[in-house]
Amino acid sequence: MRIARTGVELRETLQAERISGRTIGFVPTMGALHEGHLSLVRLARAKDEAVVVSVFVNPLQFGQAEDLEAYPRDPERDFELLEGEGTDVAFLPSVDEMYPAGDCTTISVGRPLGRVLEGHDRPGHFDGVCTVVAKLFNLVEPDHAFFGQKDAQQVAVIRRMVHDLKFPIDVVVGPTVRDPDGLALSSRNCFLSPEDRTKALALSRALNAGAAELSAGGAVEVVEKVMWDLLAAGEGVEPSYARVVDRHSFEVPEGDTGMVLVVAARVGGVRLIDNVEVKS
Repeated sequence: MRIARTGVELRETLQAERISGRTIGFVPTMGALHEGHLSLVRLARAKDEAVVVSVFVNPLQFGQAEDLEAYPRDPERDFELLEGEGTDVAFLPSVDEMYPAGDCTTISVGRPLGRVLEGHDRPGHFDGVCTVVAKLFNLVEPDHAFFGQKDAQQVAVIRRMVHDLKFPIDVVVGPTVRDPDGLALSSRNCFLSPEDRTKALALSRALNAGAAELSAGGAVEVVEKVMWDLLAAGEGVEPSYARVVDRHSFEVPEGDTGMVLVVAARVGGVRLIDNVEVKS
Protein backbone atom coordinates (compact mmCIF):
# COMPACT_ATOMS: atom_id res chain seq x y z
CA MET A 1 0.00 0.00 0.00
CA ARG A 2 1.37 3.38 -1.03
CA ILE A 3 0.88 6.36 1.29
CA ALA A 4 0.47 9.97 0.18
CA ARG A 5 0.29 12.90 2.57
CA THR A 6 -0.01 15.83 0.17
CA GLY A 7 -2.03 16.55 -2.92
CA VAL A 8 1.14 16.60 -5.01
CA GLU A 9 2.20 13.18 -3.70
CA LEU A 10 -1.28 11.80 -4.33
CA ARG A 11 -1.40 12.99 -7.93
CA GLU A 12 2.10 11.66 -8.60
CA THR A 13 1.15 8.33 -7.05
CA LEU A 14 -2.02 8.05 -9.13
CA GLN A 15 -0.43 9.22 -12.39
CA ALA A 16 0.52 5.71 -13.45
CA GLU A 17 -3.03 4.48 -12.78
CA ARG A 18 -4.47 7.19 -15.01
CA ILE A 19 -1.91 6.66 -17.77
CA SER A 20 -2.73 2.95 -17.85
CA GLY A 21 -6.46 3.67 -17.90
CA ARG A 22 -7.23 1.79 -14.70
CA THR A 23 -10.50 2.74 -13.03
CA ILE A 24 -10.19 4.32 -9.60
CA GLY A 25 -12.53 3.67 -6.68
CA PHE A 26 -12.42 6.11 -3.78
CA VAL A 27 -13.55 5.66 -0.18
CA PRO A 28 -13.38 8.85 1.94
CA THR A 29 -13.23 8.21 5.71
CA MET A 30 -12.40 9.96 8.95
CA GLY A 31 -10.51 6.93 10.24
CA ALA A 32 -11.24 4.86 13.36
CA LEU A 33 -12.15 2.25 10.77
CA HIS A 34 -14.70 -0.47 11.42
CA GLU A 35 -16.43 -3.16 9.38
CA GLY A 36 -18.73 -0.60 7.80
CA HIS A 37 -15.78 1.24 6.26
CA LEU A 38 -14.10 -1.99 5.22
CA SER A 39 -17.27 -3.17 3.47
CA LEU A 40 -17.00 -0.06 1.27
CA VAL A 41 -13.33 -0.80 0.54
CA ARG A 42 -14.39 -4.28 -0.58
CA LEU A 43 -17.07 -2.81 -2.83
CA ALA A 44 -14.45 -0.56 -4.39
CA ARG A 45 -12.03 -3.46 -4.75
CA ALA A 46 -14.69 -5.50 -6.58
CA LYS A 47 -15.71 -2.65 -8.89
CA ASP A 48 -12.46 -0.83 -9.67
CA GLU A 49 -8.90 -1.66 -10.59
CA ALA A 50 -7.28 0.75 -8.12
CA VAL A 51 -8.62 1.66 -4.67
CA VAL A 52 -7.86 4.90 -2.84
CA VAL A 53 -8.91 5.48 0.78
CA SER A 54 -8.55 8.82 2.53
CA VAL A 55 -8.25 9.16 6.30
CA PHE A 56 -8.89 12.74 7.41
CA VAL A 57 -10.76 14.06 10.44
CA ASN A 58 -12.35 17.09 8.84
CA PRO A 59 -12.63 20.03 11.26
CA LEU A 60 -14.97 21.89 8.95
CA GLN A 61 -17.85 19.50 9.62
CA PHE A 62 -17.69 19.80 13.42
CA GLY A 63 -19.62 22.51 15.26
CA GLN A 64 -18.20 24.56 18.12
CA ALA A 65 -19.82 22.32 20.74
CA GLU A 66 -18.93 19.05 18.99
CA ASP A 67 -16.28 16.45 19.67
CA LEU A 68 -13.49 17.24 17.16
CA GLU A 69 -10.64 16.70 19.63
CA ALA A 70 -12.30 13.66 21.17
CA TYR A 71 -13.12 12.02 17.85
CA PRO A 72 -11.51 8.54 17.91
CA ARG A 73 -8.20 8.15 16.10
CA ASP A 74 -6.19 4.96 15.66
CA PRO A 75 -3.95 5.44 12.59
CA GLU A 76 -1.77 2.36 13.10
CA ARG A 77 -4.78 0.07 13.25
CA ASP A 78 -6.31 1.88 10.26
CA PHE A 79 -3.15 1.21 8.20
CA GLU A 80 -3.20 -2.48 9.10
CA LEU A 81 -6.86 -2.83 8.17
CA LEU A 82 -6.44 -1.02 4.86
CA GLU A 83 -3.41 -3.10 3.92
CA GLY A 84 -5.35 -6.23 4.79
CA GLU A 85 -8.09 -5.20 2.34
CA GLY A 86 -5.64 -4.65 -0.51
CA THR A 87 -5.94 -0.87 -0.62
CA ASP A 88 -3.64 0.57 -3.28
CA VAL A 89 -3.24 4.12 -1.96
CA ALA A 90 -3.95 5.66 1.44
CA PHE A 91 -4.25 9.45 1.44
CA LEU A 92 -3.44 10.93 4.87
CA PRO A 93 -3.46 14.72 4.57
CA SER A 94 -2.95 17.15 7.43
CA VAL A 95 -5.38 19.97 8.23
CA ASP A 96 -2.85 22.47 6.82
CA GLU A 97 -2.68 20.48 3.60
CA MET A 98 -6.45 20.51 3.13
CA TYR A 99 -7.02 24.05 4.40
CA PRO A 100 -3.74 25.94 3.90
CA ALA A 101 -5.30 29.37 4.23
CA GLY A 102 -7.41 28.61 7.28
CA ASP A 103 -10.72 30.04 6.09
CA CYS A 104 -11.59 28.80 2.63
CA THR A 105 -14.25 28.68 -0.05
CA THR A 106 -17.06 26.42 1.10
CA ILE A 107 -19.75 24.50 -0.75
CA SER A 108 -23.36 24.31 0.36
CA VAL A 109 -26.26 22.34 -1.07
CA GLY A 110 -28.57 24.89 0.55
CA ARG A 111 -32.17 24.45 1.61
CA PRO A 112 -33.95 22.33 2.39
CA LEU A 113 -31.73 19.27 2.00
CA GLY A 114 -28.68 20.66 3.75
CA ARG A 115 -30.61 22.47 6.48
CA VAL A 116 -33.05 19.88 7.85
CA LEU A 117 -32.54 17.09 10.39
CA GLU A 118 -28.74 16.68 10.66
CA GLY A 119 -28.30 20.02 8.91
CA HIS A 120 -30.57 21.67 11.48
CA ASP A 121 -29.08 19.96 14.53
CA ARG A 122 -25.50 20.48 13.34
CA PRO A 123 -25.38 23.89 11.60
CA GLY A 124 -22.68 24.03 8.95
CA HIS A 125 -22.07 20.27 9.09
CA PHE A 126 -23.01 19.51 5.51
CA ASP A 127 -21.16 22.57 4.21
CA GLY A 128 -18.05 21.06 5.79
CA VAL A 129 -18.81 17.65 4.31
CA CYS A 130 -19.37 19.01 0.80
CA THR A 131 -16.28 21.18 0.93
CA VAL A 132 -13.89 18.42 1.96
CA VAL A 133 -15.44 15.82 -0.35
CA ALA A 134 -15.22 18.20 -3.31
CA LYS A 135 -11.55 18.83 -2.54
CA LEU A 136 -10.91 15.10 -2.29
CA PHE A 137 -12.78 14.43 -5.53
CA ASN A 138 -10.62 17.00 -7.32
CA LEU A 139 -7.44 15.42 -5.95
CA VAL A 140 -8.33 11.75 -6.50
CA GLU A 141 -10.44 12.11 -9.67
CA PRO A 142 -12.15 8.78 -9.05
CA ASP A 143 -14.51 6.94 -11.36
CA HIS A 144 -16.60 5.77 -8.41
CA ALA A 145 -16.96 7.07 -4.85
CA PHE A 146 -18.29 4.84 -2.10
CA PHE A 147 -20.44 5.91 0.85
CA GLY A 148 -22.48 4.05 3.46
CA GLN A 149 -26.27 4.05 3.70
CA LYS A 150 -25.90 4.50 7.47
CA ASP A 151 -25.33 8.22 6.73
CA ALA A 152 -28.38 8.47 4.50
CA GLN A 153 -28.72 12.25 4.50
CA GLN A 154 -25.03 12.64 3.77
CA VAL A 155 -25.48 10.33 0.78
CA ALA A 156 -28.33 12.50 -0.51
CA VAL A 157 -26.24 15.65 0.00
CA ILE A 158 -23.23 14.21 -1.84
CA ARG A 159 -25.39 12.99 -4.70
CA ARG A 160 -26.93 16.46 -5.01
CA MET A 161 -23.50 18.08 -5.04
CA VAL A 162 -22.17 15.63 -7.66
CA HIS A 163 -25.19 16.30 -9.85
CA ASP A 164 -25.18 20.08 -9.45
CA LEU A 165 -21.42 20.58 -9.86
CA LYS A 166 -21.18 18.06 -12.72
CA PHE A 167 -18.56 15.82 -11.15
CA PRO A 168 -17.97 12.89 -13.57
CA ILE A 169 -18.24 10.43 -10.68
CA ASP A 170 -20.68 7.63 -9.90
CA VAL A 171 -21.72 7.55 -6.23
CA VAL A 172 -22.05 3.97 -4.99
CA VAL A 173 -23.88 3.32 -1.71
CA GLY A 174 -23.14 0.32 0.47
CA PRO A 175 -25.68 -1.07 2.96
CA THR A 176 -25.60 -0.22 6.65
CA VAL A 177 -23.48 -2.73 8.55
CA ARG A 178 -24.83 -3.77 11.95
CA ASP A 179 -23.75 -5.80 14.92
CA PRO A 180 -25.75 -9.02 15.38
CA ASP A 181 -28.06 -7.27 17.87
CA GLY A 182 -28.96 -4.58 15.32
CA LEU A 183 -26.79 -1.65 16.43
CA ALA A 184 -25.50 0.24 13.39
CA LEU A 185 -21.70 0.39 13.34
CA SER A 186 -20.26 3.84 14.03
CA SER A 187 -16.86 5.13 15.04
CA ARG A 188 -18.60 6.87 17.94
CA ASN A 189 -19.85 3.57 19.37
CA CYS A 190 -16.48 3.26 21.15
CA PHE A 191 -17.65 6.03 23.50
CA LEU A 192 -20.65 3.98 24.69
CA SER A 193 -20.38 2.16 28.01
CA PRO A 194 -21.69 -1.44 27.99
CA GLU A 195 -24.89 -0.19 29.63
CA ASP A 196 -25.31 2.67 27.17
CA ARG A 197 -24.63 0.37 24.25
CA THR A 198 -27.62 -1.72 25.31
CA LYS A 199 -29.73 1.44 25.61
CA ALA A 200 -28.63 2.48 22.11
CA LEU A 201 -30.53 -0.48 20.66
CA ALA A 202 -33.61 1.74 21.04
CA LEU A 203 -32.69 3.34 17.71
CA SER A 204 -32.88 0.16 15.65
CA ARG A 205 -35.97 -0.99 17.58
CA ALA A 206 -37.71 2.28 16.78
CA LEU A 207 -36.85 1.93 13.08
CA ASN A 208 -38.06 -1.67 12.96
CA ALA A 209 -41.33 -0.70 14.65
CA GLY A 210 -41.78 2.23 12.29
CA ALA A 211 -41.12 0.08 9.23
CA ALA A 212 -43.65 -2.49 10.44
CA GLU A 213 -46.26 0.21 11.00
CA LEU A 214 -45.62 1.64 7.55
CA SER A 215 -45.90 -1.81 5.96
CA ALA A 216 -49.24 -2.26 7.71
CA GLY A 217 -50.54 0.87 6.04
CA GLY A 218 -49.91 3.36 8.82
CA ALA A 219 -49.88 7.05 7.95
CA VAL A 220 -46.57 8.90 8.03
CA GLU A 221 -47.60 10.83 11.14
CA VAL A 222 -48.45 7.61 12.96
CA VAL A 223 -45.17 5.99 11.95
CA GLU A 224 -43.21 8.99 13.21
CA LYS A 225 -45.06 8.94 16.54
CA VAL A 226 -44.39 5.21 16.97
CA MET A 227 -40.67 5.77 16.47
CA TRP A 228 -40.50 8.87 18.68
CA ASP A 229 -42.44 7.23 21.51
CA LEU A 230 -40.14 4.20 21.49
CA LEU A 231 -37.07 6.40 21.62
CA ALA A 232 -38.50 8.66 24.32
CA ALA A 233 -39.44 5.64 26.44
CA GLY A 234 -35.86 4.36 26.47
CA GLU A 235 -33.99 4.98 29.68
CA GLY A 236 -31.08 7.34 29.08
CA VAL A 237 -32.16 8.00 25.48
CA GLU A 238 -32.75 11.63 24.43
CA PRO A 239 -34.38 11.65 20.98
CA SER A 240 -33.60 14.43 18.53
CA TYR A 241 -35.86 13.43 15.65
CA ALA A 242 -37.83 10.51 14.24
CA ARG A 243 -39.01 11.16 10.70
CA VAL A 244 -40.20 9.58 7.48
CA VAL A 245 -38.69 11.42 4.51
CA ASP A 246 -38.17 11.21 0.77
CA ARG A 247 -34.78 9.55 0.22
CA HIS A 248 -33.67 12.22 -2.26
CA SER A 249 -34.97 15.50 -0.82
CA PHE A 250 -35.42 14.55 2.86
CA GLU A 251 -38.73 16.39 2.77
CA VAL A 252 -42.20 14.95 3.32
CA PRO A 253 -42.40 11.93 0.98
CA GLU A 254 -44.46 12.31 -2.17
CA GLY A 255 -44.96 9.84 -4.97
CA ASP A 256 -43.05 6.59 -5.31
CA THR A 257 -39.42 7.76 -5.18
CA GLY A 258 -38.72 5.77 -2.03
CA MET A 259 -38.75 6.67 1.65
CA VAL A 260 -36.25 6.59 4.48
CA LEU A 261 -37.07 6.28 8.17
CA VAL A 262 -34.47 8.32 10.07
CA VAL A 263 -33.81 8.70 13.79
CA ALA A 264 -31.26 10.50 15.95
CA ALA A 265 -30.76 10.43 19.71
CA ARG A 266 -28.19 10.99 22.42
CA VAL A 267 -27.31 7.99 24.53
CA GLY A 268 -24.94 8.54 27.42
CA GLY A 269 -23.93 11.85 25.85
CA VAL A 270 -23.08 10.20 22.51
CA ARG A 271 -25.08 11.37 19.51
CA LEU A 272 -26.15 8.47 17.29
CA ILE A 273 -28.06 8.32 14.01
CA ASP A 274 -29.63 5.44 12.13
CA ASN A 275 -32.05 4.84 9.29
CA VAL A 276 -33.79 2.22 7.23
CA GLU A 277 -34.81 2.61 3.60
CA VAL A 278 -38.30 1.52 2.62
CA LYS A 279 -39.08 0.72 -0.99
CA SER A 280 -42.31 2.20 -2.29
